[in-house]
Amino acid sequence: MTDSHPVYAYAVLRRTPEATAVAAQLRGLAGEPIHLVGPPTATPPLAFAVGRVPSADYGDAPLRAHLEDLDWMESTVRSHHAVVSALAASGAAVLPLRLATVYRDEADAREALDTRRAYFLSLLDRLTGHVELGVKIYATPDITPPEAAPEPARDTVTGLGVGRACLAIRRRRHRRNEEAWRAVVQAAARLTETAGALAVDRVAHTPERGSLAGSAPGTNMGNDAYLVPRERVGAFRTGVLAAARGVPGLRVEVTGPWAPYSFALQPEPAA
Repeated sequence: MTDSHPVYAYAVLRRTPEATAVAAQLRGLAGEPIHLVGPPTATPPLAFAVGRVPSADYGDAPLRAHLEDLDWMESTVRSHHAVVSALAASGAAVLPLRLATVYRDEADAREALDTRRAYFLSLLDRLTGHVELGVKIYATPDITPPEAAPEPARDTVTGLGVGRACLAIRRRRHRRNEEAWRAVVQAAARLTETAGALAVDRVAHTPERGSLAGSAPGTNMGNDAYLVPRERVGAFRTGVLAAARGVPGLRVEVTGPWAPYSFALQPEPAA
């Protein structure tokens, strides 16, 4: 049967009976059933997890328009992640594909998969048995980066020394903030070394600022992803949190485990 529907690709994984069964229970971002697609005779069997999506929404022009729609993007991120997470929960090594990876049809998806087969298999070999953990390091709200707290200018108030006294107080506070910031930076560096020793790889993402930081209190100093052997997840979490314990002005969050988004290089979409 000829299939002319565009397909949205969520991830790459080895085709196994377990993965096939899990995929068959999933629904994608358009409510479509998820299934595995790949070259039928290749060994070992490799597949894209895909769902057929309507051309009216996922052709070139409508897809470009959707990518400018923040509500659509938010919904798509949630649905995309739900499919990837469910596949990863089956125990399979999963390479998440980038958001909005769409192929013209299943034949194009099979061809793209076959073209990069050796590359995908090498990544899957490396990531098998590993998960991604996120580590965010914050300075508490009472400690600010020196550039965000400029040194007080000379006070123009004179007489009776009140102006000078106020200026001296502000400068002492500024110096204390600088010293506290340096201490937190040093502690964050030690914590990063601890996390790196417990992981097999690290990707340093840009610290979150402004609206991207959400409601998290304090200044985000580190926003890193670590590739961790699955059996070492508990030790990693315990070790990182212990490294931050008792450090004044330092707060750390460990998130995950996730599918290894930060360690999977995604192919370009064909449509």
